[in-house]
Amino acid sequence: MSILSKEFWLQFSSPKTFYPVAGRMIPWFAGGAILLTLVGLYIGLLAAPTDFQQGDAYRIIYIHVPAAWMSMFIYIVMSVYAGMGLVLNARLSNMMATALAPTGAMFAFLALWTGALWGRPTWGAYWVWDARLTSQLILLFLYLGYIALQAAIDDPRRAYRASAVLALVGVINVPIIYFSVQWWNTLHQGSSINISQAPKMASIMLTTMLIMSLAAWLYAIAIALFRVRVIILERERHSDWVRDLVGARP
Repeated sequence: MSILSKEFWLQFSSPKTFYPVAGRMIPWFAGGAILLTLVGLYIGLLAAPTDFQQGDAYRIIYIHVPAAWMSMFIYIVMSVYAGMGLVLNARLSNMMATALAPTGAMFAFLALWTGALWGRPTWGAYWVWDARLTSQLILLFLYLGYIALQAAIDDPRRAYRASAVLALVGVINVPIIYFSVQWWNTLHQGSSINISQAPKMASIMLTTMLIMSLAAWLYAIAIALFRVRVIILERERHSDWVRDLVGARP
């Protein structure tokens, strides 16, 4: 079967086929995440220069910015999977959306927490009802609402459908977060990285931020794959292949 054929990729839509594949991919993504995190933290904390305006307080961007990016990106991916599960009734898509939600919520919380730590020396307050901060907080509530809605409904199919609708409706908040600094007069600074303009930071700072962002991306994939394997075993526990797999374990 050719790797370019439709049949080759469709076979991985089966939880039974995807389960072992995910298990083989986890160590690679997890190892890459650990390696890049160590490299990024070393450069960010020790090699990168001190900012002439914010001093060493700016170094929190190496965690804050990747966390904020990932919180938005994961929500979009989660919504795509949820939409596919809703329209196509694809079990694995629903499982992937469920597996991504806690990681997205974690990144959303991390972005808010590090933003508060950054805001104190920069703005003089841990929190202000800034447009970007408020919309980011709403994103966290959307994640928590998605998780809570699934937990509140006993029937998995109904839970998947209800949470998918919530995820799709909540997508509108992502562009609001991204463009909030352009649409409203906010305290939050604008983007330092724009594909149409030269970067507004030193190359070593930009490189470190991109390394940490890639590390966060690899971590998100690894933990989502780990979590989806657990979900597969739970949802497919009555299948013969799961009983055989569990029975074969020592």
